[in-house]
Amino acid sequence: MKNRLIATGLTKEYPGVKALSAARITLEEGSIHALLGENGAGKSTLVKILTGVHTPDAGTLVVDGTERHFSSPIDAARAGIGVVHQERNVVPLFSVAENITLQDPPSRRGMVDRQRRAEIVRNVLETLEFDVDPATAVSELSVAQIQLVEIGKALALDSRVLILDEPTASLTDNETARLFTVLRRLRDAGTAIVFVSHKLEEVFDLCDRVTILRDGVTVVESEPLANYTQRDIVNLMVGRTLAERNVRRRTVDRSGTPKLAVRDLATELGHTGISFDLYPGEILGLYGLVGAGRSELARSILGISKVTGGEILLNGRPVTIGSMGEALNRHRMGYVTEDRKGEGLFLDMTVRYNIAATIWRRISGWFGVRPRLEEDAAATAVKNLSIKISSDQQLVGQLSGGNQQKVSLSKWLAAKTDVLIIDEPTVGVDVRTKEDFQELILDLADSGLTILLIDSDLPEMINLADRIAVVHDYRLVGVVDNNKNYADVSAAVIRSIHESAVAA
Repeated sequence: MKNRLIATGLTKEYPGVKALSAARITLEEGSIHALLGENGAGKSTLVKILTGVHTPDAGTLVVDGTERHFSSPIDAARAGIGVVHQERNVVPLFSVAENITLQDPPSRRGMVDRQRRAEIVRNVLETLEFDVDPATAVSELSVAQIQLVEIGKALALDSRVLILDEPTASLTDNETARLFTVLRRLRDAGTAIVFVSHKLEEVFDLCDRVTILRDGVTVVESEPLANYTQRDIVNLMVGRTLAERNVRRRTVDRSGTPKLAVRDLATELGHTGISFDLYPGEILGLYGLVGAGRSELARSILGISKVTGGEILLNGRPVTIGSMGEALNRHRMGYVTEDRKGEGLFLDMTVRYNIAATIWRRISGWFGVRPRLEEDAAATAVKNLSIKISSDQQLVGQLSGGNQQKVSLSKWLAAKTDVLIIDEPTVGVDVRTKEDFQELILDLADSGLTILLIDSDLPEMINLADRIAVVHDYRLVGVVDNNKNYADVSAAVIRSIHESAVAA
């Protein structure tokens, strides 16, 4: 096969951090290539160099036989390199056609050539087998459809190399299967595809070849994926053999008053008849299919959305919570949101600022926040959670996904919350960081923190939760005692969902 792209010796250093050290990757036409590594391994930096966002300190980049030096993403796009970022990069109010041709709209006499644009968009949609009216506003599309629009933008630029960064993070299983069908079709047409993901099951289902980075260094370059098992890949990413973990079995005292109780709760979002008890030091899981109303329930409990009926009790006393600020400051409740970049963090602010964001009242004096107390809070969090940073003045947006998640969690721990709602704790983090997070959550519960856990990863839910409350169609349809036996618990969870769907 023809090599579409060859990168050798790519090196990039930031203040205090060597992100890449002589990294290399070779992409063949008609191949789907997995780019793997832990958070902070250098994947994002490599992608940014390949797409012209960053310039390497050293190394060469050859595209279709010609050495290239990109000074901007436009240069990379013109060389045939397209990228679909994890964060959506569309204009919601623009149409599908306008978004697909956004980067290089066809023009004639200084005006958009609508006829040419229609032709380009028609060809792109046919290639993707995406049946949508090009005049539809992107705001009306599902997440999976927006993902196809993002791919369409790259195809409109005649991209011969397509890089996808965590493309399935927000997709259902059915949407992921459809995306994979599209990617295989593009591969068969000759496109070289880079697939960046932490979901190894998907990697082995989709990809042909693999490159693995560890600490900025390439440890496996462009080798057939069939040569490796999932355990091999994990060990190469981590740099050591991970031992099989023993399941931690916990005992929760439910003889006293629940820390958090919900009685016959109804919300403006459509929940009805929700009732459960959550005891001190317990991890109660909320599990359900996408769209079941789990996150929406959590946000209603915290006052972000309105409760219209029933009651919420803390330590046996009814409470009314009107906002997230009230939940934190009056009731010591915290919320690690699934959308850490959109809601959980100030990406353009420092690590220190983010960690201290929940405790400004406590560390402020007459003249504002006391720098020493802010610094101490950040230092404690960085040490306790092993957050990898160059300094506490580093911008959070510069951190890897796993370290961002640690910062998102640490601000609630700094606030000494009694009840913590954690939504999708390990989305977008690597294998070792995922295991570290799971151990941390268990340790927090062992220390007495009461946790309501929302998780789409059923094996992870079974590993962590003491009981699992099953949510379907905005109703609680069952509570499963977790004996840590995957077969038994998963069957009980699935049976609760099925019986509810049949009854409906």
